[in-house]
Amino acid sequence: MGMTITQKILAEKSSQDEVKPGDIILADVDLAFANDVTAPISIDFVKKLGVEVFDKKKIALIPDHFTPNKDINSANQCKIMRDFVKEKNVPNYWETGEVGIEHALLPEQGYIKPGMLIVGADSHTCTHGALGAFATGMGSTDLGFAFATGKTWLRVPETIKFNYTGKKNRWVYGKDLILYTIGKIGVSGALYKSMEFTGSAIRELPIEERLTMCNMAIEAGGKNGIIQADELTDKYLAERGVKKEDYTVYKSDDTAEYSNIIDINLENIEPQVACPHLPENTKGISEIAKEDIKIDQAFIGSCTNGRISDLREAAKILKNNKVAKFVRLIIIPATVDIYRQALKEGLFDIFLNAGAVISTPTCGPCLGGYMGILADNEVGISTSNRNFVGRMGSSKSFLYLSSPSIAAASAITGKISSPEEVLK
Repeated sequence: MGMTITQKILAEKSSQDEVKPGDIILADVDLAFANDVTAPISIDFVKKLGVEVFDKKKIALIPDHFTPNKDINSANQCKIMRDFVKEKNVPNYWETGEVGIEHALLPEQGYIKPGMLIVGADSHTCTHGALGAFATGMGSTDLGFAFATGKTWLRVPETIKFNYTGKKNRWVYGKDLILYTIGKIGVSGALYKSMEFTGSAIRELPIEERLTMCNMAIEAGGKNGIIQADELTDKYLAERGVKKEDYTVYKSDDTAEYSNIIDINLENIEPQVACPHLPENTKGISEIAKEDIKIDQAFIGSCTNGRISDLREAAKILKNNKVAKFVRLIIIPATVDIYRQALKEGLFDIFLNAGAVISTPTCGPCLGGYMGILADNEVGISTSNRNFVGRMGSSKSFLYLSSPSIAAASAITGKISSPEEVLK
C-alpha cells in the first residue's frame, strides 16, 4: 500500500518500513520547543525526572507570549525558562530584543526542514508543515517527555487531501484559502487528521502564505497541516543557509489512501472573513461588507499573518490614508528581522502616518494577553487565527478574522470593508 507524506515521515522516525492510520508509534523527535506560557510545566517535568535533556541542540525555548513581560507572573514564567537555559546550556533561546513569535522565528532562522518530526507545546506548531515537515502541538507534559527522551508517541492520523486549482482572485491570499476551507468542512472537519494541501494553486503559493495555511490546520481540528517541499521550499531554505543535503523531501505515493479528497477551485473564492465566534463562520467580503459592521479595533500580526509580506500588503492599503476616528490599529511584526525589514522599507512611516501603533514582536493581543484587548461590546477584526468567545478580551466582545488587506481597509473605513472600497 502507498503512503502519504505524513505516513512516510512517521514511518521513518519510528524505524518502520510502513505505518498505517490508527497505528500507535513511538517516534524520534528532531525538534521540541515551548514558549513562556507552556515551557515552565515541561521544565518542571524534566526536573522531577532528574534527567538531562536528550539533546540540547534539538530543543528550543522561546519567550514570545507575554514579552516584554506584562506583569510579575509573566516575568517569573520567563525567569524559569531563562534559569533552565543557563543550567542546561541550551543554545536555542532568544531573549527580549531578539525573540520573535515562535512559529515565525523558527522557519525564518532555518530551524525547520523537510522531513523533520517537530513537536511544540503550542497548538499552532502545525505551521511548520508548510516546509514539508510533520509538525504538531501537544501538552506541556508530553513536551517535557520529549525534552527528556527525544521521543513522542503518536497515533498515525488519516489524511485528507485538499486539491487547490485555478488562479487566485485579487486580494485573495493563503489566509482566504484556509478560511474558505474551514468554512467548508467546519472546525471539526479534520479532527485528528492530517491536512495535506496540494494542487497547482499550492505550488504557485509563496512560502509565507503556505505557512499561514498550515498554521490554521488546527482550527479545523487537524493533527497537522503539510505541504510537499518543492523548488520554492528549496529556495526559501537556501536563503537561510540550509543545504539540500541537510534534509529529505517526502512525496505522497500515487497509491496512497486518503480518508477524503476535497477539490477547491480558487476562481470561486473571494476574500474571506470569519464571523464570531468560530473560524468556520466564514463569508465572502462582498456579502459581509453589505452588513455595515463597525469596528473598534484592527490587529495586524500574530503567527498567522505577521510576516513581511503581510505588512507589505497592509502598507499598500494604508499608504496616504488615515485610520478612522475612534478606531485603534495595532501592528506587530512577528520577528525582529521582520521588524527591521519593515523599518528599512519605510513601512513604519506609512503605518505611523496612518495612525497605527507598532509593537515589538509578541503574541500579546492574539490570546487576549495584552497589547490590544477588546472591551465589553467592542468589535475587532484581526489577522490572527481564532475568534472564540473572549479570545482577544472581553467575553462580551466580537471578533472577526481576515487577511491583512481587509484588516487595513477596515481600519480606514471604520467598518469591515474590501480593499477596493479604499482604493477606488
